[in-house]
Amino acid sequence: MEPTNFDTLFNMDGYLRLHEHEIRRRNNVVREWVERIEKHDGGLTDFSQAYKYYGLHFQQDNSVIAREWAPGAVQLYLTGDFNNWQWEANPFTKLDFGKWEIKIPARNDGQCAINHLSEVKVIVRTQSGQLVSRLSPWAKYVVQPPKEANQGTNYKQIVWNPPPHDRFHFKSRRPNRPKSLKIYECHIGIATERHEVGSYDNFRENVLPRIVRQGYNAIQLMAIMEHAYYASFGYQVTSFYAASSRFGTPDALKKLIDEAHRLGLFVLLDVVHSHASKNVEDGLNQFDGTNSCFFHDGARGEHSLWDSRLFNYTEYEVLRFLLSNLRWWHDEYQFDGYRFDGVTSMLYHSRGIGEGFSGDYNEYFGLNVDTDAIIYMAISNYLLHKIDNQIITIAEDVSGMPALCRPVTEGGVGFDYRLAMAIPDKWIKLLKESSDDDWDMANIVHTLTNRRWREGTVSYAESHDQALVGDKTLAFWLMDKEMYTHMSTMSDPSLIIDRGIALHKMIRFLTHALGGEAYLNFIGNEFGHPEWLDFPRVGNNESYHYARRQWSLVDNDLLKYKYLNNFDRVMNTTDEKYQWLSADPAYVSLKHEGDKVIAFERAGLLFVFNFHPNKSYTDYRVGVEVSGQYQVVLSTDDAEFGGFDRIDKNIKHFTDPLGYCGRRNFVQIYIPSRTAVALAKVD
Repeated sequence: MEPTNFDTLFNMDGYLRLHEHEIRRRNNVVREWVERIEKHDGGLTDFSQAYKYYGLHFQQDNSVIAREWAPGAVQLYLTGDFNNWQWEANPFTKLDFGKWEIKIPARNDGQCAINHLSEVKVIVRTQSGQLVSRLSPWAKYVVQPPKEANQGTNYKQIVWNPPPHDRFHFKSRRPNRPKSLKIYECHIGIATERHEVGSYDNFRENVLPRIVRQGYNAIQLMAIMEHAYYASFGYQVTSFYAASSRFGTPDALKKLIDEAHRLGLFVLLDVVHSHASKNVEDGLNQFDGTNSCFFHDGARGEHSLWDSRLFNYTEYEVLRFLLSNLRWWHDEYQFDGYRFDGVTSMLYHSRGIGEGFSGDYNEYFGLNVDTDAIIYMAISNYLLHKIDNQIITIAEDVSGMPALCRPVTEGGVGFDYRLAMAIPDKWIKLLKESSDDDWDMANIVHTLTNRRWREGTVSYAESHDQALVGDKTLAFWLMDKEMYTHMSTMSDPSLIIDRGIALHKMIRFLTHALGGEAYLNFIGNEFGHPEWLDFPRVGNNESYHYARRQWSLVDNDLLKYKYLNNFDRVMNTTDEKYQWLSADPAYVSLKHEGDKVIAFERAGLLFVFNFHPNKSYTDYRVGVEVSGQYQVVLSTDDAEFGGFDRIDKNIKHFTDPLGYCGRRNFVQIYIPSRTAVALAKVD
């Protein structure tokens, strides 16, 4: 492992020098782990490909070898269709360090010992002598029995070993990591308008083309790691190596990713290594019959809010399991990067429950910090960027942990980006609690710009969190029941709809241009998807009404959803041309509370936002650093975006060399109420 250059980190943030000892200690532990693995386990490459050792493996002579790690078990057995479910007929042999192995010879006719699509289980004899059934932690394909089969609700491990001529092979090259990252966060199951669970095939055929047309260059797939409870949104993982079968087969997911790559889309996996489902028979919990194995025993192994189990990141085989899990999704399915869920919960012993995080640096280096998890994440990021320098990793952290998004070789944790979780909270709070004529411009700007220097941030106005039942989408907060009656282009004008469409565009544009170094949108919100998201469950009579995307709304040319969709597309394509997301953070020259105007420069563009509900300004003076002629290249007020076409984009605005608002020059522009514009230098 290359030497760590701590000076880069400390020169960037001098406050970190006060905690230099702890930063160096954490980094040294990371180095010790990596060096130990390099010395004793064939290096990180072999260590992180444990899926080639554990689980079921089919040999050239048609025998099958299975291996498991179950340190607390008295005995393991393999059973299934292949031995007519004789639980104790095929025992494993115990190896060192809690490992077990079994070899099933080929059948008498020379055929494979275990057939493709047959069912298997691991049987564990616990320390009390009881025999219990389990699914292998390394299971690659698990399915839920049909309800009418009367076989219970536990998932079944199905052998996935199609003949070579039937297997899918990737054809498309992976795209390079986008410089100006625009993420479309999506869920396969809800991506259909039908009252059912959507499929990988439907998403590949019908949704991927929409995403490309909208100008996004990355997709973030949620709920791929298998989860028995659909309504958990994929965050109660039961089988970490299995692609969710409710959407289709492993090959169907591979076809989706291959097509995404053909279309130039970078594919991110929403990975859940922060906790695991408590399910026993079809989860990791108590796999070997004990309460530990993959998890901490006692209180440290339980998440009180999520009712789930917490990994023991210091256990050698747990580290091997999780690191190999990241490699599995990268190597087998060709995912290009990861959004790590629940990072705040991992970072602190309190799991972040009830914490406000004031920004005091002592919060990030005190006894509440779970350094075991930090070290695991640092090793993960070091490994991922070592095997593929195009990989992107994103942390879901609300605490603002310093150096989370700096390289491990600087003493950081190694993520490329963190989610700007305060931004959507701010927009929802404003829409819930105050009218837009009372919004505080300086406070909004502070929320959008309050991020760590040189640590990448993914900005977003709303994600799946804001769309869940109990909350509403931004569009529904803005327009509510009026969306049912006045979204037709043929209906009577509605001030509520006009206001909602105007603010929806401005909120997204301001977040996109000012809030970070990448941008994220949740599926359907680009066109103002109404209402909320709620999965089928007992409480709603197993209804799919709110667990789908109503594409017909945006496809109907007589409805106003097309306006929001059009703006979202042009906003993304304009960024693709000017690359403001990948530029340095903006210089904000104006936050005028009385006028409700915000102005800033980024990537050579001048952005002006007038949030005033009824005041339009003629010859409004705005500071700009570089002299020349400026022309509007994007206006939220265009008719194709549902605006009133008050901006003439052909007009050239000449700078005046008299300084203004701390800038060397100024221009004078017409900026109507509830309108935002971006101007580019054209001479």
